[in-house]
Amino acid sequence: MNMKNVLLPVFYLPPISWFSVFLNAENEVLFEQFESFPKQTYRSRTNIYGANGKLLLIVPTVHNGKREFKDIEISYSEDWRSLHWKSIKTAYRSSPYFEFYEDKFKKIFDLKEKYLLDFNLKGLEILQQILKTEKAHSLNEEYIKNPEQINFREKFSAKIPSEFEMEEYYQTFSDKLGFIEDLSILDLICNKGPETLTYIKNIKQSY
Repeated sequence: MNMKNVLLPVFYLPPISWFSVFLNAENEVLFEQFESFPKQTYRSRTNIYGANGKLLLIVPTVHNGKREFKDIEISYSEDWRSLHWKSIKTAYRSSPYFEFYEDKFKKIFDLKEKYLLDFNLKGLEILQQILKTEKAHSLNEEYIKNPEQINFREKFSAKIPSEFEMEEYYQTFSDKLGFIEDLSILDLICNKGPETLTYIKNIKQSY
């Protein structure tokens, strides 16, 4: 197997496309921690499927002048963890598999990390337990503008449609509002359960 080195940003409850790169057996994954924190990206936000369509959940951050992603602190001045968990429960409680994974999902919202990077990494650990995967990864040691690795730092946009080809699957509200692609991995887990990994492996990738 020819291994590819990929440089991935670290996301909050990442979209399905991100997992298709992360879990690809051919990819050796390096996480970016030194980039200047880009706002309005999946590093601090995720999309789920709510009763009225796509619902954006945002992790608030502290504005203290720090710029490197590894130094970005989470703000706890509002109880956003309870709000996010409540939104997820409301969105997915009638999905086929939510109840099965509920206790594990809840562990993510019991975390209280100081830094966004640590929160996202601990969340990923829990998601890997749910998916029964143990994909290895490491953190980079400096920021390199033009890295040797296949660079995914700007690849996943919260604002433009996904470049990854995904098959439609049944979603809780798709009868009413249609299929919404490339939401948070939570959407896939809640609706596909044990078939999640098979679905991810079948995603066509454009790199």
